[in-house]
Amino acid sequence: MKNFRLNIIIRVIFITATIALLFYIYLNTEFTATLIILSLILIYQVFGLIKYIDATNKELSRFLHSIQYSDFSQTFTNKSLGGSFKDLNNAFNDVIVKFQNTRSEKEEHYRYLQTVMQHVGVGLISFDQNGKVEFINNAAKKILRVQHLANLEGLNKISVELKDKLLILKSGERATIKITDDNELLQLVINATEFKLRNQLYKLVSLQNIQSELEEKEMEAWQKLIRVLTHEIMNSVTPISSLSATVNNILSDCFSSTSKPDEDSIKDISNAVNSIHKRSEGLIHFVDNYRNLTKIPKPNFQIFPVKNLFERIEKLMQHDLRTKKIKFSSSIDPVSLELTADPEMIEQVLINLIINAMNALETINQPEIYLVSFIDQRGKVVIRVIDNGPGIPEEVLEKIFIPFFSTKKDGSGIGLSISRQILRAHGGSIRVNSIPNKETVFTLRF
Repeated sequence: MKNFRLNIIIRVIFITATIALLFYIYLNTEFTATLIILSLILIYQVFGLIKYIDATNKELSRFLHSIQYSDFSQTFTNKSLGGSFKDLNNAFNDVIVKFQNTRSEKEEHYRYLQTVMQHVGVGLISFDQNGKVEFINNAAKKILRVQHLANLEGLNKISVELKDKLLILKSGERATIKITDDNELLQLVINATEFKLRNQLYKLVSLQNIQSELEEKEMEAWQKLIRVLTHEIMNSVTPISSLSATVNNILSDCFSSTSKPDEDSIKDISNAVNSIHKRSEGLIHFVDNYRNLTKIPKPNFQIFPVKNLFERIEKLMQHDLRTKKIKFSSSIDPVSLELTADPEMIEQVLINLIINAMNALETINQPEIYLVSFIDQRGKVVIRVIDNGPGIPEEVLEKIFIPFFSTKKDGSGIGLSISRQILRAHGGSIRVNSIPNKETVFTLRF
């Protein structure tokens, strides 16, 4: 740029000298031809200066336009401006090369991201606030059975409910929707997130069809339930059938003979009938418990302090805990922690878990039950019931929530199943972890 300034100064000096000489000859001589020649030289010098400056502006303008319109194919090697602009041209070219590299990297990253998004097994759809679809991957096309989707309005032929749900679903929300497409049932789990791009708000939605998984789990649950029901019913029906046959044989012998039945036969009949009655009552009780599983009421949601819940439970269980010499303690963090739930139903769950823990601690020398509540990393309220009992065997852990499964001789096997249903009704979950001969932890997450 120093050479540029020097070049301008020299040109201005020559123009000034030409003007001075022109005035001098005009005032002191009568050389008309010389005046004309000097005038032409002056015009040429001024035009040359303007052209020189204009050429630099054009180069700068060309550089800025190439950046503005992302045209990085330009090169700057103009030698007409002289060697003074060599450094400037080199600087322009260096900037263009860097932009080219950056653009190439962005395109590679974009293609990589496109490839990943097209090959993931989860359906992905991105659209703006007006429903205009910016991106839809192959998995989403396969789920929705579409080749192309320009706008969410195109989903009306599949399911209006699905289209409306996609539009109203907020960032971070999750929804489940059933749709029937060509007599095929789809159970879609939808997750949404929002992001801004070029000051435009977009929504990215993931779609997963979990119908096959649900059917598989449903079949597995039915098989487990049927096995338990069959076991319990057969345990009751088999002795009833055997005793009925015994009574029938005794009565047949009595009617076939002319003599009256003796006292032993009457006693055997009486015992058999009593056994049949007891087994029938047991079967009725079992069926009644089964009916209770289907009668879980809707929760009456209230906001209440967890501290009050723990205090009520401790008072209710205080006598049994003292009788069995079980150390009971509790903690809440923070102390003012509140829970939105049905207090009576949650109280029922916790009492059931504590009774189970007390039964498990019968053979422990220093039995302890610990009740704790806190907020987890996802902001959810957690309640845990912890005992230092013998633990639950690994092969039993998967079965304890199955209706009518029990490890106790006199257990109905519906307590934990009802507890799980209550937590589900609250939108929560119940889980169990157990370390043999160390501790068992039941976790309620709301």
